[in-house]
Amino acid sequence: MTSAQDVQGSRVSRALVISAHPDDVDFGAAGTVASWTASGIEVAYCVCTSGEATGDLDTPRAEIARLRENEQRAAAKVVGVDELHFLGHPDGGLTASLELRRDITRVIRAFRPDRVLTWSPEINWDHIVTSHPDHRAAGEAAFAAVYPDARNQHAHPELLAEGLGPWTVRELWLADGPLDRRNHAVDITDTMAAKMAALRSHKSQTGDADGLEEGMRTFLEAAARRHGLAPGRLAETFQVVHTG
Repeated sequence: MTSAQDVQGSRVSRALVISAHPDDVDFGAAGTVASWTASGIEVAYCVCTSGEATGDLDTPRAEIARLRENEQRAAAKVVGVDELHFLGHPDGGLTASLELRRDITRVIRAFRPDRVLTWSPEINWDHIVTSHPDHRAAGEAAFAAVYPDARNQHAHPELLAEGLGPWTVRELWLADGPLDRRNHAVDITDTMAAKMAALRSHKSQTGDADGLEEGMRTFLEAAARRHGLAPGRLAETFQVVHTG
């Protein structure tokens, strides 16, 4: 499969990544995104919160939010992404509400992606730190926005009044789900440098990044081996679901 095709061979022109926080996409999928943009796919990010529930308690939350949004913009630029949407839902209190589903549906109908990448609503018991409740809530809401909301003209009728008609996403990619559900690996060996540059853009979260690349390489090499890639290759892995 080439990066510009879905697994059924249809052309993919646009892909939307829906995450809970700034930096989620860079830890989980930046190498994949870099491969997509290099192949000509237009990619946009939809970030449900601004990651304001971090840092010291003396810094105003709005200041933290601005910092983290700017870090995500810088990281996105590294991997060829220019369009970002921050939905402003509460960091640490994200729920798969009708309001979040509506806001994600709005972005889907406006951007009209062929492919959506988001986080699995399931718990990965093998690596629990990737299953933050916000990640799973974002995934659950994104799944509902992809099916049925974005394609259903009766869902969120206020969007029709905004001129946003139904749109069908053909393919859904789920990151950080249970290992036994992941059916697709993307070889990111050639885009690892871009992934690390994107991660280092999140200075408030990664600091000086001592040991970050070594840890990432160990993790990604293990993922590649599980999916039969040659020794020394690096892979990000996903559960790919067809929704058409």
